[in-house]
Amino acid sequence: MKQLKGSGRNQYVRDMFGQISGRYDLMNRLISLGRARSWRRYAVRKAAPPEGGRLLDVGSGTGDMALESLHRYPGIHVTAVDLSLRMMTVGRRRPAGRKVFWCNADALQLPFPDATFDSVVSGYLVRNVMDVHGAFVEQMRVVKPSGSIVCLDTVPVPRNIIRKPILLYLTIIIPLLGSVIGRNRAAYTYLHQSTQAFMKPEQLAATMRSAGIQDISYRRFMLGTMVILSGTRP
Repeated sequence: MKQLKGSGRNQYVRDMFGQISGRYDLMNRLISLGRARSWRRYAVRKAAPPEGGRLLDVGSGTGDMALESLHRYPGIHVTAVDLSLRMMTVGRRRPAGRKVFWCNADALQLPFPDATFDSVVSGYLVRNVMDVHGAFVEQMRVVKPSGSIVCLDTVPVPRNIIRKPILLYLTIIIPLLGSVIGRNRAAYTYLHQSTQAFMKPEQLAATMRSAGIQDISYRRFMLGTMVILSGTRP
């Protein structure tokens, strides 16, 4: 895990996601027990871009959130940003993938002018950046006043009576699936390790608030291991 610290983190994350890009969508469906799309739908509803508006998907990967946004709001313009060219190449080949504008960039240095987008969404992004506060500051910068910012990510397993079975699933079953189906056990071991080391929902909400985002609310899913937060730029 040493690669995850300091200046090498971006390269580590870029390479890791590039390696699993071909089976990323399949693995997401499997490890979420088929619930991943319902979470994306909820996140996109919270984003609620106006007719003909502009939506930015930061850390887009293969474009799940971007394409879900186009499906729900056909008249909008969608831009997808990701560190991994290989992930975006897979996304561009998907149905409707050519309707998305794909951009290879860092979430901490978005190459867009201030107040460009009506909505900004991210899925499984902030757990992987070096500076969570900085990522939200950038999203605040590029979204228009009154625009929405929506974040979907995994969070540490709650301390309750089902904690042990959930940890068993995360530490044993998911890496096994990652090895057999995803063909990269290390990437899905990283998923558990980075999730358990990440912020709790209330801490993530506080970080959004410290970046200037207002009207923040959140909802947990999948036995508390997934969260969707939303807020607006004043």
